[in-house]
Parts: sequence; structure tokens; C-alpha cells
Amino acid sequence: MKALKFTKIYPYLLAIVIFTVASVIYFHPVLKGQKLNQSDITQFRGMVKDINDYRAEYNAEPFWTAASFSGMPAYSVSAYYPNDFVRSLDKLLRFLPRPADYTFLYFLSFFVLMMALKVNWRLAILGALGFGFSTYLIIIFGAGHNAKAHAIAYMPLVLAGVLWVFQKRFVLGFIVTGVAMALEIYANHIQMTYYLGFCLLILGIVEFIYALKEKVLSSFIKKAAVILAAVVLGLGANAPRLMAMKEYSDHSTRGKSELTINPDGTPKKATKGLDKAYITQYSYSKLETFNLFVPRFMGGGTVEKLGENSNFYQFIEGKAGKKAADDYSKQVLTYWGDQPIVEAPAYIGAVFFFLFFLGFFLVKGRLKQWLVAATVFSIILSWGRNFEVVTHFFIDYVPLYNKFRAVSSIQVIAELCVPILAILALQAFFSSKIAKKEKQEALRKAVYTFGGLIIAGFLLAHMIGTFEGLRDAQQYSEIPGFLEAVIADRKAMLLTDTMRSLVLMLFAAGFLWYLLKEKIKQVPVILGLLVLLLFDLISVDKNYVNADDFKSARKIKKPFVATNADKAIQQDKEYFRVLNFAVDPMNDGSTSYFHNSIGGYHAAKLGRYNELFEYQIAKNNMQVLNMLNIKYFIIPDKEGNLQPQINQDANGNAWFVDNLLIAKTANQEIKALDSLDTKKAAVIIESDYNQLKKENNFSLQKDTTATISLEKYSLTSLVYKTQSQKPQFAVFSEIFYQDGWIAYIDKTLVPHYRVNYVLRGMKIPAGTHTVEFKFEPKVIQQGKLISLSSYGLLILMGLGWFFYKEKKKPKQL
Repeated sequence: MKALKFTKIYPYLLAIVIFTVASVIYFHPVLKGQKLNQSDITQFRGMVKDINDYRAEYNAEPFWTAASFSGMPAYSVSAYYPNDFVRSLDKLLRFLPRPADYTFLYFLSFFVLMMALKVNWRLAILGALGFGFSTYLIIIFGAGHNAKAHAIAYMPLVLAGVLWVFQKRFVLGFIVTGVAMALEIYANHIQMTYYLGFCLLILGIVEFIYALKEKVLSSFIKKAAVILAAVVLGLGANAPRLMAMKEYSDHSTRGKSELTINPDGTPKKATKGLDKAYITQYSYSKLETFNLFVPRFMGGGTVEKLGENSNFYQFIEGKAGKKAADDYSKQVLTYWGDQPIVEAPAYIGAVFFFLFFLGFFLVKGRLKQWLVAATVFSIILSWGRNFEVVTHFFIDYVPLYNKFRAVSSIQVIAELCVPILAILALQAFFSSKIAKKEKQEALRKAVYTFGGLIIAGFLLAHMIGTFEGLRDAQQYSEIPGFLEAVIADRKAMLLTDTMRSLVLMLFAAGFLWYLLKEKIKQVPVILGLLVLLLFDLISVDKNYVNADDFKSARKIKKPFVATNADKAIQQDKEYFRVLNFAVDPMNDGSTSYFHNSIGGYHAAKLGRYNELFEYQIAKNNMQVLNMLNIKYFIIPDKEGNLQPQINQDANGNAWFVDNLLIAKTANQEIKALDSLDTKKAAVIIESDYNQLKKENNFSLQKDTTATISLEKYSLTSLVYKTQSQKPQFAVFSEIFYQDGWIAYIDKTLVPHYRVNYVLRGMKIPAGTHTVEFKFEPKVIQQGKLISLSSYGLLILMGLGWFFYKEKKKPKQL
């Protein structure tokens, strides 16, 4: 093999240096050890505290958390899996402080994709920087959507591997596709990976059509087989993670619900996934799509800061003075779309979109067709409830589509495809193989089309838009003239940013026009476009994520400060749960940071537990609260100070019941809790009761002297002591999860059952016994073997193929 020349590797080294510097400069507070304040990550730290404590104490992985939702698998919260070698590779690539590490990944991954597309390295760097600074990719850091950013960052790398295979660079393509897919899955945002699948599917369809036209179907099948093998091995490398997530998903709110009634008793359809209204809650309106290239087309984020020249500021100043105007104008409801909340517009950039249109008219062949089709596809699906005929078809008939919410985020496909075609357009424009006249014509069409689209959007907004937001009535309707001032500012923002996009387009077109007229060289044009592109994107990004969002590392690592109520409760060393009335329990990670909470913060809660909350806990059913062993309530007093209140009626960790009520359906199970005395009786589904009766003709016998107590507790093991003169039935205040928790009596494996809709129940024989529950999920061990095999096959098949090709090469004399 020939030694690599420095001149060949120089562009790649330069690119890495540029990407490193750009990432660190944008997030420069990381150089001082500061960390980005991310709302979701703050809640996440509360959720994982007991998991981290377990790791520190036992140097092992629990795979279960007790601090949130009365207990749940840790698979979708925080879990380290065996044989996770891809984790080491990911850590190597993400060597910068967060979130600069993810930004670097954006740049690097897109650069590799450009290399796969044989793009000039200068244009590849330009494209990578533009992709990485796309507003949506930056603003998700502010919300704490790190897993989403992580998954998006590896998308271009997966595409690079697939494209190399289609170019018949089988060994390189196979290895890159397999490794990139392993990294993509490791990022652990299945929704983003699922959307990547659509992008790959559209590419495959385009390649298939061309294979049919060119009569090379056998070659296409061979390429597809190589890609499929690499993808399967990439998935296999993450087998423990994927298998655990699949197992959990079936039991989560993403899985099937057996209930056919609503909390108020009215009928509802049984579902196999999320509710359509929930899935489409975050849907782009057709008009809102214009903010992909006009940043504040619909007012920007939900709230924006307005300056002294704004109508809002001057209105407040005239009514209440300058100080009030300064205060109120910092957070004005400028967004007038119909999504519940928007951090910032998903702005891809006027420069990139202009170049995208240039590519539409200039680039030929299958790549353009794939990129345009994928972009249009993602935009249409992002409309969600605003284009129900398509959305409902996908929810009803496309596998897994009903497992994910926020359909607007499918625009991530456009976030990826628009920059790719934009850079391919520049590559074609700089090519000497295309006639100057053809370039001029394409440039003219791009200016007219894109410019016309911007102007059309402005006119449509005034013709059919209301400029009124969802919260206007409650915020701005009381004072006459208030709403009018806000609307005037929304219109002014639209005008300003429309003009901004037009000017940026004209500057970009001007650079290319002067290049055609040979009044400027190619390198200065690239530099000029780079400056224009970075100005376009970063000037928008800085409005939403900037140095002001960083805090000291100490505050980020310990985001919650214990209140006097927390400290008082922590004095009690028994095992119990807490209900915090000062927060929304089902959207709160702070209580989990200090206590075992019945609430938490997670998008995919256990389905039955979520239903228990909606149907019973939300109605303050004290019998249900007691069965969850809620020993303390946190309640704000009249002054707003939090006070602990002890619940003397909590059922404890376990208790014996005198009676079992039999339910034939899930509806009967949940309704039985309406009036159930949980200390004396439990409800059990009929099939489980029949199985229970087979155990030595079991029958309940009352024993007032019987006792049961929790003797030892950890996240993965609970040990109880029981004593009774007659056989008993015990109810445990622990969440039933059949795919991991195993029960033993005196070290002998015994069955246990789901009772009271979410809890565990078990027959206890007469006498003195030790009962132990252990969390031993089989899925981890099964996945461990598959992942190890996948790593081996990926390496061996790649190396074997490489040496086979080397051996077939003709020997040089």
C-alpha cells in the first residue's frame, strides 16, 4: 500500500481543525468550564439520581429506577449496556465539551458525506458549517434534546456509507454503513433514526427505478443486500439497547391500551399507539413552512425580546413608563402559529434554500430527484393535522408511525437534504463541464423562483393570515390597543425578515453572477458565500442559544436545592414515596432528585401507570394513593412555602388482603379502584385468578396475626419477611413489570401476578418465609450475545472482503 501524501490528507486535517475551532468559538463558555442550561437535561438529572447513586455504590447497572413513577425500567432513562463498544467510539469522536461535541459531530459527519459525493473539500467545509449551524440543530440544545442532536449528527455518516455502496465501493461502504448505523442507534433517539429510514427508503426507490431503466437490477439487488447486511449488523451491535427498548415500548404509552373507556366513563377506541391528537399536537401549518427560509415569518419563537422602537414597547411606555416597558418587552408573545410552544423557527437559511433552488435547475440525475423528493415528503408530513388525509394514512397504515409525537420534527429530513443539494449546486456551478449559458439560465430561474416564493409568502400572510396567537386572548385582550401593538410588531418582523432573505439571496446570486462574468475568482466566491452563510445562520441562532444560557458546572450538575420540606422528609430513612402538590407530578424531575416520587419527567411512561394517574390519581383517590405507599405529601402553604404532610393511612411496603375481586377486562380493573378498600381487598384479572387457583387449590383464609415487612431494599432487589398461620395473599406497593422482576420464596422461584391494575401480588404459604424480588431482565443477556456476534461479523466480513479484493488484483511485475 502506498504511503499517504501530506497534500492528500491536508484538507481533512484542516477540516477537523476548522470544525473544532468553530464548535468551541460558538459555545465559548465551555472554555471556562461552564455548561449549557438545558431544561430537559435538568429534569433528566432528577430522574437519574438514584441510578447514578446505585452505579457509584455497587459498580453495576441497575436497569431499574424507583425514584420516578413509583418505579420503571431504566432502559429509556439511563442505562449502560454490556458489550457496548460503540460507546467508546462515540466518546472518542465527541472529545469536546458539550454541546460543542455534538456541533463538531454535525460538521464532521456532513463533511464525510460530502466526500462520499466527491465534492471539492472547500465546498465540503462550507456545507458542513452551514449544516451544523442550521437553526433547528442549534436550538434543540437549549431545550436539552441532546439525544435528538446526537442522532441527527450521525445521519449524514449513514448516508455516506450507503452512497459508497451504490458507487460500488463495497468494502468502505459496508464498514461505514455498519459502524455509522451502530452509532446512530447508540444515540438513542429512535424517532430521528426512523425518519432517517424514510430518507434512505426514498433514495432506494430512486436507485431502484434507475436500475430498472438501465437494466441493472441484479447490480441493485447486490448493493441493497450489502447495505441491508451492514444495517442489520449495526442494529445487532445495539441489540441489548434495541431489545430492551422494544420490550419497554410494548408496556409504555407507545404500546397498546386495553381500555375502551375514558376517565369519565365515556367510550373510546382501543389504541395500538399514541392518540392522533397527541401525535399531531405539534404540526406545522402550510403557511408556517415559509419560516424555513424567512426566520420570523410567524413571529419567531413563542416569546421574543422587542426593542425600544417596537410598537409594543412604545405602547407600554406610554401607559406605564419606561421601566415597565423594559420589563414587559423582554418576553413578548410574538409567535402567531398554532403550535402549543415553539423554541425558535426551524430556519434552514435563505442562502441554503436559494442554492437548493439553483440545484433544482442545474443539477441533473438521481441525486437531485432523491433530495427534492425527500425534502417535499418531509415538509408535507410535517403539516400533520393540517394535512390529515396524508397524516392519518401514515398513522393508520405505516408501521411505527403512530409511536412518535411531534410530527413537525420530520422536517429534519429537509434540514439534511436542502444543504446537500445546495452544495451539489455549487459543485455543478463551478464545474467546467456545464456550459456558461446553462448556468446563467439556472441562476436566473433560481432567483425568480425563490424570490417569487419569498414575496408570495409575504402576500399570503397578509391575505389569509390573522397574525393572532393562541394566547393572545388571555394575555393582551384586557387593555384596548394592546393586541393591536403586538400584531403591528408581528407584521414588522415579517417585513424585516422577508427583506433580509431577499437581500441575502441577491448577495449570493451576485457572487455567482460575478464569477460567471469572470470578475471574481472561485476561491473568493467560496469565502464570500461562507461568510454570507454563516452570517445568515449564526445571526439567527444567537437569538435563541448564546453565552447567556450557560451556567457554572456546579449549578448544572446539582440543579435542585433541597427545600426545608425535602430536608425534613429525608430524615425519615424508611422506604416510601412522595407526592409533590407544588408541581405537575407527571412532568417533574425535581422531586425524583430527593425522593421516590410517584411522578417524574418522561415522554414514554409506563402505559398502565399513566392510565392509573389519569383515571384515579388525578381524581385524588386516596385509596390508590395509599396503595402506592405515599407516606408524605409536599404542600405549599398560604405564603407559598413548602410543607411536608405525613399520610398516616399509607398502606406500607406490603400487606395481606382478605379478599380478591375478579375483573374480566381492563375496564373493570380500573373501575374497581373507584371504590376499592385497598387495605382489605385487591382486584385481579380473571385469567390470573384462574392460574392462581391452580396452585394447590389456593383459597384466601383470614389471619389477623399475619405479618409482612420489608427487610432489605435496593433498586434491583427487595427482601420481605412473612409470618402467618394460614396461606395469605400479599400485595406489594411495587410496580408490576413481568419482563424483568422475578419472585422467590425461600430461594424457590414462584409466580406473582398483577393486581390493582399496576401492583404486584403473590400467594404466601403459611409459616415463616423470606420473599425476594430480583430484577433480572432476560433481554439484556440475550442482547449481549447478539451484539458481540454482530461486532465480530462486521469486522470479519469487512476484512475478509478487503483481502479478497486485494487478492484478486493483478500482481504488478
